[in-house]
Amino acid sequence: MNPPVLETRGLRYAYPDGTEALVGVSLAVARGERVALLGPNGAGKTTLVLALIGLIEPDGGEALVGGVVVTKDTAREARRRVGVVFQDPDDQLFMTTVRDDVAFGPANYGLAGVGLDSRVDSALRAVGMSDAAGRAPHHLSVGERRLVALATVLAMEPDVLALDEPSSNLDPLARAEFAQTLIGFDRTILMVTHDLAYAREICDRAVVMDAGRIVADGPMGEILNDRDLLVRHRLAAPKGVSPARERRADGAGDRDRLA
Repeated sequence: MNPPVLETRGLRYAYPDGTEALVGVSLAVARGERVALLGPNGAGKTTLVLALIGLIEPDGGEALVGGVVVTKDTAREARRRVGVVFQDPDDQLFMTTVRDDVAFGPANYGLAGVGLDSRVDSALRAVGMSDAAGRAPHHLSVGERRLVALATVLAMEPDVLALDEPSSNLDPLARAEFAQTLIGFDRTILMVTHDLAYAREICDRAVVMDAGRIVADGPMGEILNDRDLLVRHRLAAPKGVSPARERRADGAGDRDRLA
């Protein structure tokens, strides 16, 4: 069997002030899955993604990408294989034109000439931003900048798209357009969000985190129909979700019941 494309084993991480951000987190994501990491602010969702791409070094346990443990020596390849679209697109856009921004990553990995041009054109076409190639990123709307940020990641041809709060600060039209773009991709998605309605549109599996721990893991519909679980972990169910749920007679915890 192929190893999970993403995996953590007992991952632990604490901030310098001693606050525990990840507490023994174990998670496996198979190739092709679309997984939403749900939870309130401060749950540890973004910290988990940063550990997967080697931007933070865990205090214990390990993170793996494609079966390879993420270390200082392998972090560069992990970041190529896991493309992160950050919450603020301006964190990723810093060149004078959209085309230059999209070309920046693959050029730094040695791609040049016709191959680089083809990669950039393909990425911009995939997000519907080909006409903006010569424009300055700061002249674009927030929704357009987020699409360009996504194109900068796609240009690296990653195995996984990791998205940090992709619906934040988008108007309804831009929100819908970005969702449709993601739905059209045939690749693994890990989405960090507390926007359950958006997660439901794009993902089939939900992993709920709180206080650095995974507290539930299961099909999206089952998680969203568990009103007690959502309330307990400060999450608001989307409209149209029934509060009904099935309860195991033995009263097992959320993680055991839903995993």
